[in-house]
Amino acid sequence: MRHNKKFNHLSRKKGHREALLSNLAIALIQHKRIFTTVAKAKALRVYAEPLITRSKKDDMANRRLVFSYLQNKEAVKELFGVIAEKVADRPGGYLRILKTGHRLGDNAEMCMIELVDFNENMLEAAAPKKAKTTRRSRSKKAAAPAEAPAAEAPEAEEAPAAEEPKAE
Repeated sequence: MRHNKKFNHLSRKKGHREALLSNLAIALIQHKRIFTTVAKAKALRVYAEPLITRSKKDDMANRRLVFSYLQNKEAVKELFGVIAEKVADRPGGYLRILKTGHRLGDNAEMCMIELVDFNENMLEAAAPKKAKTTRRSRSKKAAAPAEAPAAEAPEAEEAPAAEEPKAE
């Protein structure tokens, strides 16, 4: 019976699939963004996100566990150094998958998978958030204090203007 075996096998045997996901994870950690098929990206997200979560707590046990999956010293060093600092306050969802179209040869659905905290363009676009506006009208209590400072503002502007010619 195949109970609780719903992950994508990617048309590969176990050893080949583990090697593929390990190599994809190493490339993702080193380059912060890779282009691959959607099926591989979804399988990679399931494989890599627990490793990134492990990297948030830097101790020997976590380093050895991650190394057993990746088998690459440089990738482990990058993961526990640069990436762990950026994702320290994020509770999960470290990877983003953006579909890019279809591959010319076999029409496979392609995508870009990237680390969320390393895309400066999207971080800049998301930074300036405006306050939400509502359609309901303001109450008279909230509108009255807003009008009072507006009435005082012209007097404050006229007084300094009158003082400047006297100073010369």
